[in-house]
Amino acid sequence: MAGTIAAGTPAFAQSAGGTGHASHGAPAEAQSAGSGKILYYRNPMGLSDTSPVPKKDSMGMDYVPVYEGKDTPAQAATPAPNAAGPRKIQYYRNPMGLPDTSPVPKKDPMGMDYVPVYEGEDSASGTVTISPDKVQKLGVRTDTATRRAISRQVRAVGTVQVDERRLFIVAPKFEAWIERLLVDTTGDTVRKGQPLMEVYSPELVLAQQEYLVARQGGAQLAEASLQRLRNLDVPEEEIERLRKTGKASRTLSYRAAADGVVLEKSAVRGMRFMPGEALYRIADLSNVWLVADVFEQDLGYVKLGQEVDVTVNSLPGRTFTGKVSFVYPTLTAESRTGKVRVELPNIDGLLKPNLYATVHLNADLGAMTGLAVPDSALLDTGKRQAVLVEIGEGRYEPRDVKAGARADGFVQILAGLEEGERVVVRANFLIDSESNLRAALSAFGGGGGQHQHQ
Repeated sequence: MAGTIAAGTPAFAQSAGGTGHASHGAPAEAQSAGSGKILYYRNPMGLSDTSPVPKKDSMGMDYVPVYEGKDTPAQAATPAPNAAGPRKIQYYRNPMGLPDTSPVPKKDPMGMDYVPVYEGEDSASGTVTISPDKVQKLGVRTDTATRRAISRQVRAVGTVQVDERRLFIVAPKFEAWIERLLVDTTGDTVRKGQPLMEVYSPELVLAQQEYLVARQGGAQLAEASLQRLRNLDVPEEEIERLRKTGKASRTLSYRAAADGVVLEKSAVRGMRFMPGEALYRIADLSNVWLVADVFEQDLGYVKLGQEVDVTVNSLPGRTFTGKVSFVYPTLTAESRTGKVRVELPNIDGLLKPNLYATVHLNADLGAMTGLAVPDSALLDTGKRQAVLVEIGEGRYEPRDVKAGARADGFVQILAGLEEGERVVVRANFLIDSESNLRAALSAFGGGGGQHQHQ
């Protein structure tokens, strides 16, 4: 940093040999001026307050001396010659980063001096140089880009639902009247083959009588009559009884087709029902579904067969394990979520339909194909993704990158960065703001020299 003194900050002074030394207080500053009487000291940030004696502002920055007959502070002048000789000022840029420049020293409307841009400083467009003391004040921190294996935690909420493959509806195929209810309460558990109700059906009585007559006429007619009874879902037990006794039964016991729990019951004793009318809704709850709403940015990490952990509010501390069995092909437009089905064993019956649940899925991303940096290092504007690379002590360069997955506090870098390079992970927005000011100046044709903060 020899020979480079930024405008507005008296942190360094030139010695007789041209080497910069730290300086604090009026004597050294007056000595560095070479000539002229110090009239007063002005605020280093361009504020209107002044001081007759040396002092520091609230950020610890020294007030700038203003010399007799000088419109700009000593530090704004052309720096002393270095080992390669004096450097030439190309122009002066706006201290607030606006695109206007000036060929001569001047002040902006707030009284802040325009910043000199020296010849050769605009070779690395966008590069920002910050002095060590300013690095400490800003709290700049860096980290190394390394390869690492990470995993992503996907969290979603959903509800427990009945397994549709284990749902049964009792809807007889004949007209009848209910004379007796044997399962008369919603929530009852039933077993396959268990009688649900006794019904009287003139149609079934007639079919039985036709079988008895057909049996006398020959085996072929008898078999046709039995098939009609089977088509009406008359149980084999009733058909066997009819064969043995040779007598038609007035009532018929209607039985459950599978194990399960009665979820709905519309059957009432004495009622008449028509063919196809639903009288019971029975579900086997030994295995249930959990349908979870997963945000669209997480759907790519959900795979069929993945194991998930499920927790429910009604059983704190209890975790259930299931597997992803289906990812629905559509998204909900309003919430931007997709539905994911998880199958859960429920032997003890603790998971009840419509129970609210939370899904935790550990998506293992394996060894990353790119590099990983802390996610705080990525500057993402939506149109541009970049990181600030440390290219030397106090020197930072914005670098466009292609970001990948984010997980465990890190972001995957697919392109634009090399392993081992150090990137800024703290105060990077402040540094990037300065870099953008330089880029704006360059875009407006004014160049954009490398600006140095003191």
